Amino acid sequence: MAQNISPRGERGNARKANDGSSSGGRDTHSVSKRLHSELLSLMTKGDKGISAFPDGDNIFKWVGTIQGPSDTVFSGITFKLSLEFPSGYPYTAPLVKFTSPCFHPNVDSAGNICLDILKDKWSALLDVRTILISIQSLLGEPNIDSPLNVRAAQMWKNQEAYKKHLLEVVHNKST
Repeated sequence: MAQNISPRGERGNARKANDGSSSGGRDTHSVSKRLHSELLSLMTKGDKGISAFPDGDNIFKWVGTIQGPSDTVFSGITFKLSLEFPSGYPYTAPLVKFTSPCFHPNVDSAGNICLDILKDKWSALLDVRTILISIQSLLGEPNIDSPLNVRAAQMWKNQEAYKKHLLEVVHNKST
């Protein structure tokens, strides 16, 4: 039998999308079990300023929220994120993006986030809670030496002007 034919008789790339609809094998079950455990942990720990829940019935797609850290230009702003978990989770990092407008040195205009733990520093020991806390921390402490958004990085030094522009961006794109 050819290598590109799945046991279910499908041809082509055996890799499935991150929708959790791949064959209901053991891997999907273990990922689902891990995600249910992480959801329970998130709900019981009650960390202030972060939350995440499955988007409908799909345990592989979540909606997260992060409140901007106090004592930063992001204070008082709530951001929404999407989290998509691959079938290889937790050994493969989830795809995490801002879905609400976020003007930040390490976030591009499409909501992609430049954060080492979501790329080359990912570890199976990390979880949704750690991801959300890390992104919340990144909001107040950006890496301006390696920006995705060069304009935001240049403006970062003048916090008053940055805050004014941030509020314009958040207000204009959310209306």
